[in-house]
Amino acid sequence: MKKIEDIAIVIQARLGSQRIPQKMIKPFAGTTLTDIFMEKVKKCKSFPIDNFYLSANEPELIDIARKHKINVFLRSRESAMSEGTPMSLMYEWHDKLPHKYVVLINACVPFLKPETIDGFIKSYMKTDATGMFAVMKKKNYFWNYNGQLITPLTEDVMNTKTVQITFEAAHCLYASRLDTIKDGIWMGDFRKNEIKLFPVEEREVFDIDYPWQFELCEKLWELQ
Repeated sequence: MKKIEDIAIVIQARLGSQRIPQKMIKPFAGTTLTDIFMEKVKKCKSFPIDNFYLSANEPELIDIARKHKINVFLRSRESAMSEGTPMSLMYEWHDKLPHKYVVLINACVPFLKPETIDGFIKSYMKTDATGMFAVMKKKNYFWNYNGQLITPLTEDVMNTKTVQITFEAAHCLYASRLDTIKDGIWMGDFRKNEIKLFPVEEREVFDIDYPWQFELCEKLWELQ
């Protein structure tokens, strides 16, 4: 069983988004996505706040972290480049944080609940798995690139009520050893089943990547 003091919780943020410029500080329902997650992690009960870090470079993001009295890992400008950045540079805190493991949280999913974050961390602590990955449970049909059905049919006709459950990446919570990142290994080897899957509710993990998603999530947030 892993010890909580050995786990760093990290949110990685930058202002260089091309689809939504300055997404992490762009006004969002009277606040920002970064502020929302700062408040969210302070409500989590599974880890001490000293284990939490905002990995950022831009002064605007650092100011938000300091406002919330959150640790800052000063990210280099090179690590914030999204194209062709080696993993060991993109996650350059891998050999600098005083921990053995990391839980990385996507700050672009504002509806992710503190209870879900807590559940993920507690589950990771209990497992012997190298890494853990949040997924959404699906009952649907999928085809591969060649148009071949890869979801087994349980009846002669398609019936999603009886279809075999599959899992889709949720892209919101990740867990990994830190010492493997230098070798380009993030979370573990999926081919060897080293990574435990952690189901989450789809309604919590709507990821803001495009302007229409930003606008939609802002309206939904205001209706809460």
